[in-house]
Amino acid sequence: MGVVIPLEEKAEPGIEPLLGLVGADMDRVNQTILSRSASDVSMIPEVANHLISSGGKRLRPMLTLATAGLCGYQGSGHIKLAASVEFMHTATLLHDDVVDESDMRRGKLAARMLWGNEASVLVGDFLLGQAFKMMVEVGSLPCLDVLSSAAAVIAEGEVMQLSAAKDTQTSEDDYLAVIRAKTAALFGAASEVGPLLAGRPKAEIAACRGYGLNLGIAFQLIDDALDYGGTSAKLGKNVGDDFREGKITLPVVLSFRRGTTEQREFWRRTLEKGEIEDADLEAAIATMHKHRALEDTVERARHYGAMARDALELFPSSPWKFALSDVVDFCVNRAF
Repeated sequence: MGVVIPLEEKAEPGIEPLLGLVGADMDRVNQTILSRSASDVSMIPEVANHLISSGGKRLRPMLTLATAGLCGYQGSGHIKLAASVEFMHTATLLHDDVVDESDMRRGKLAARMLWGNEASVLVGDFLLGQAFKMMVEVGSLPCLDVLSSAAAVIAEGEVMQLSAAKDTQTSEDDYLAVIRAKTAALFGAASEVGPLLAGRPKAEIAACRGYGLNLGIAFQLIDDALDYGGTSAKLGKNVGDDFREGKITLPVVLSFRRGTTEQREFWRRTLEKGEIEDADLEAAIATMHKHRALEDTVERARHYGAMARDALELFPSSPWKFALSDVVDFCVNRAF
């Protein structure tokens, strides 16, 4: 079992204000997702809908809708762009599970466990194709540029993570570069296309992008901590999956740097060599707590969350601004 990290005692902020604001548009996004995942090849919607309907919060497309609302956009292009963002995210999850050989995703068997690796990769490719088709239909070249650039950066991040896998010499800067590309790039792009569609000034576009990028980093750092300090029900995967897969995440980087020679050898044995024994996950968690690696990972997340919130200060007070600020609290405080 994981060790829950104690944080400040206060009611966990939710995303209800955001859901209230984007609810009607999210219904349209969900309808678009269902229609665009349809295919005469029956396996495609089966595999796609297995993941699409598995209970993800759809935070990234909601950011597209919310930043469009924040910037006063009045058209309908944000619906297809939000659906494109969700398809990009779903495609990366399908691909990730193959690369990581993951068994679980969002509390269910990963698609690769039911249909195989080949089908998961190819359906991910189909969803990416549909995403780009919708971007073109919107007709905004700047938005197409932002989202297509993000797709390339995400792929670079995946390769960077693959190169760093099982490498205990990975530095904190190296790791942050991976998650900026792998996770934060899509958060940033999702948040940037809203003001782009609305034709807002460069400063507002940059502010929304900064909000999304910093929120994405905070989101991933909390995920890293949760893998060692959360619960399976909250994670939607098994606690310790990162450990078993030999992933080098920030809690590991901090523990390795701060550890004794004996403790560093423990990380080399378990993560580099993959020689994991029954009690090793508990030992890993105990070592992390001894060196405040989990707590400091959460503190790093709070730092990036504060930067995301500061980016919103450029905008006047509005329900959209308050809801986006609440999302920061939700991402940083979730599951603790």
